[in-house]
Amino acid sequence: MKLDAFTLNDLYTWGAQLRLLVEALATLAFALSGVLAGARKRLDVVGVCVVACLAAFGGGTVRDLLLDRRPFFWVAQHELLWLVLIVSVLSMRLLRLRGRHHGLTERAILWPDAVGLGLFTASGVHYALVAQMPLLVAALMGVITGMFGGVLRDMVCNEVPVSLRDHRPYALLSFLGGWIYIACQYLTDWAAWVAIFACVFTTVGLRMLALWRDWRLPDWRA
Repeated sequence: MKLDAFTLNDLYTWGAQLRLLVEALATLAFALSGVLAGARKRLDVVGVCVVACLAAFGGGTVRDLLLDRRPFFWVAQHELLWLVLIVSVLSMRLLRLRGRHHGLTERAILWPDAVGLGLFTASGVHYALVAQMPLLVAALMGVITGMFGGVLRDMVCNEVPVSLRDHRPYALLSFLGGWIYIACQYLTDWAAWVAIFACVFTTVGLRMLALWRDWRLPDWRA
């Protein structure tokens, strides 16, 4: 193991722009999934924006609470608030013009959700490693960051979270992606951006493949 290839300083030199891009893309992806979920439930404008914000900021906020990070990421990067609000309004307008709330939203919600899962997984693992958490905790922090936005979104929409009910791998893929991020940092001399890409590509790619091929985990039978 090339432990000397991975230092705390390496984590801080991700590059502020790269970190912001990953967080912004993850926030945008989950915001879109929240808009689609709100449209499917026929919420009003305020309701859709609330669901979009919960989906976009829920996982990262839980991560920041557990890691005792202040200010929260959406406070430190308040531009993300404007991004989510603007995207929510524009998306609602587009959906209204297309007039296809049903069918479209039922299927399409899973795809931005998958993208957000992969991006927020990488973000959660990164911040946990910066906080010098144990490796298992870092991998789980990636899962928490990637899952909780969707969990809050579905709970507010009065549904069992999709990550728990459709039996297609979700948290398991986030956990795997987190370990790939860690392995890329600890076992190789690759740049930080390679670890990010490997984590996101694995998590998002396998989740989309699971949706396409309808891979399912076995049901629990008492």
